[in-house]
Amino acid sequence: MADKLPDVSTLSYEQARDELVQIVASLEKGTASLDESVTLWERGEALAARCEEWLVGARARLEAARKSAE
Repeated sequence: MADKLPDVSTLSYEQARDELVQIVASLEKGTASLDESVTLWERGEALAARCEEWLVGARARLEAARKSAE
C-alpha cells in the first residue's frame, strides 16, 4: 500500500487532510487486518503531522502579517 502512495512531505494541506479522513473511515470500519491497520495508523500519524506543519506555518505567516500591519 505505502509503495503506491505519494511521500507525505510532498502533500498539500488539503491532500493530507483528505487522505487522513479516508484512513480514519477505513480504521473505523474495522475490516482491515492487524497489519493493514498498523500501516494505516502509521500513515495517518504522518499525515496528521504534515497537516500540523501546514497549520503552524500558516499561523506564523498570519502573525507576521499582523505585526507588519501595526
